[in-house]
Amino acid sequence: MAREGRKRAGVRLVEDEEYQLRHERVAGIDVAKASAAVCVRLPPARAGGRRVSRTEEVEATVPAVTGLAQRLLADGVEMVSMESTSDYWRIWFYVLEGAGLRVQLVSPSQARRLAGRPKTDEQDAQWLARLTEMGLLRPSFVPPAEVRALRDYTRTRLHLVQDRTREYQRLEKLLEGALIKISSVGSGLTSKSARDMVAALADGQRDTWALASLARTRLRAKWDHLERALDGMFDDHHGELARIHLDRIEALDRHVARLDDSIAAALDAIPASWGADADGTTGPGAGTGEGAAVLAAADRLAEVPGMSRDLARNLIAEIGLDMSRFPTPAHLVSWAGLAPETLQSGARSRTRKGRGNSYARNAATQAANGAARTRTFLGERYARIGRRRGKARALVAVARSILVIIWHLLKNPAARFTDLGPDYYARKVDKDKKLRSHLAQIQALGYQVTITPAA
Repeated sequence: MAREGRKRAGVRLVEDEEYQLRHERVAGIDVAKASAAVCVRLPPARAGGRRVSRTEEVEATVPAVTGLAQRLLADGVEMVSMESTSDYWRIWFYVLEGAGLRVQLVSPSQARRLAGRPKTDEQDAQWLARLTEMGLLRPSFVPPAEVRALRDYTRTRLHLVQDRTREYQRLEKLLEGALIKISSVGSGLTSKSARDMVAALADGQRDTWALASLARTRLRAKWDHLERALDGMFDDHHGELARIHLDRIEALDRHVARLDDSIAAALDAIPASWGADADGTTGPGAGTGEGAAVLAAADRLAEVPGMSRDLARNLIAEIGLDMSRFPTPAHLVSWAGLAPETLQSGARSRTRKGRGNSYARNAATQAANGAARTRTFLGERYARIGRRRGKARALVAVARSILVIIWHLLKNPAARFTDLGPDYYARKVDKDKKLRSHLAQIQALGYQVTITPAA
């Protein structure tokens, strides 16, 4: 029996969405590393007949997939579906898309077979085709080719920066084993002074005065502490290992700098990222000045508190520049995994952490970390939510707000970010209502007060 007092839902009419329309001619591809099972579903050959399924195995090479594309075009296939299995789907998606076919990539969770039924590659392809023809699959977001190239650059740069951080950590561990405490005196090993000292140690210098003389700027004020920190048990084997770490760090520095140039060039090659100068001139490099009519995409996003040009480029590489792929800001937030998933059954309802694009989520969270330390609307939002629900939830809320802002900035290239100000919430307070509330609390304690406006 339903719980007494539980609110009953009324009758609702829900219209079918566009993705639920039926396709007459479809293909389903169950991909693997070396080959794939392909099922093509076609209308009946005669009136009153049944639909036809044609299955075949195709080798995962460009010539073989190109031949498949020609056969699918000859059959008049309207939609091709495949699961996002590892990276094996890429050759099928890229070649078929390049041939002019409509291709959709779907999550394996969307195309899971029913339990208890036999499972083979051929039957999986048939199941994908059946789901496709009934419009029961939701496609994943796959950016266009020029954005995919930008994404390759930005992700590689991110991985190299992470590798460089690991090298610094290994070098720190090595110095601790040699009883060298440079990072205890300075801000770390990433400074020019610290790297010069470690390089001198690796080259055989053991005189603490000579090593301390390599310090620059503020570190020179800590001369005595620095000399004591450099007096350890650093020997030749430490020097050999330290040189290996330093060489790897220097090589990674060069690669990261090279990728910075490649990322800028790849973004400039996308017309949708261009801005417009005051005189209407558009193209690579346009829209970067103060009087620009339309700011370039990366500069537009960099105006948001906490966002840098690097973070803006990373986000553009993940979400693209065409916001029509995300009908509302909420769709973008959900795709990035910054919205909780709701699980409801009967009277029970719970939420769990959202799952989505980790690169976009991490970039938005990094920007939220920076915005949290600013005297802006976003900084005040972080402080208000942090006091009530904790810093972790506040960080997610600010990251979500940043993605909503970015959706609007990319949806309308002429839009510019305008900060609401850290006093936005204070300005929205109803003073009379707040005054009545405080007076009621004081009167409940047995006191009477008279309120007079401040001079």
